[in-house]
Amino acid sequence: MSPGFGARLTAAVEALGALCVGIDPHGPLLEKWGLADHVDGLARFADACLDALAGHVALVKPQSAFFERHGSRGVAVLERLLGGFAGTSTLVLLDVKRGDIGSTMQGYADAYLARGAPLAADAVTLSPYLGFGSLAPALDTAETAGRGVFVLARTSNAEGAAVQAAVADGRSVAQGIVDEAAARNRGVAPLGGVGLVVGATADHGLDLAALNGPVLAPGLGAQGAGPADIAARFRGVRGPVLPSASRSVLAAGPDPLRLRSAAEALRDELAAAR
Repeated sequence: MSPGFGARLTAAVEALGALCVGIDPHGPLLEKWGLADHVDGLARFADACLDALAGHVALVKPQSAFFERHGSRGVAVLERLLGGFAGTSTLVLLDVKRGDIGSTMQGYADAYLARGAPLAADAVTLSPYLGFGSLAPALDTAETAGRGVFVLARTSNAEGAAVQAAVADGRSVAQGIVDEAAARNRGVAPLGGVGLVVGATADHGLDLAALNGPVLAPGLGAQGAGPADIAARFRGVRGPVLPSASRSVLAAGPDPLRLRSAAEALRDELAAAR
């Protein structure tokens, strides 16, 4: 039986440090790299990221939307990128933020999380705002396949607070998501496979002590959070906290060696701030 996602992520972080690098090939970035905003430029971008990052960072996070915008050929580039990272020591969190119910959620799980999935990733992002219970098909499929999920809890966008900070039954909606994730992870060693997304750019006000799972902390670098902010805002979290940076690392491209150097420098800066 293959190790679960929590065990594989723990090993990756121990070997390569706690950093997630976002792979976000939006049009202006492709242009900055001297590439056409076209599927051919997208493919060259993906190849450079694979060359630079595979085996050098613990986690990468391709944003599916920036591949989907190029249609079926863009999705084919994404599929090839996922296959390129598979089998390396770098895990892939595919940022798709899927959220639905019943057979539709199962369809998403079959696409990304099931054994033999055509767009298989080590983990995906999920939105729980149709109710945490609606995620069950994806959570169950991921667990069976040894994959993981990162569930949106407290995001850093201003609009999110209206829902996530609302109080129900004496706790915030976001804290309810945290508690549900902790219940899924309870008793799993060394770490559960249900992670959370908690923005790093502001104080989140959540009790994460019982999570027994990883936290993805987007907002490092260009969005304003620094290593000291990460250390302060997530102090006491028992599982790995994975700050996520995209623009601040990708700005070093298109040369793969410079891109790798930027990622490793940021990783080392984060480690020094702990």
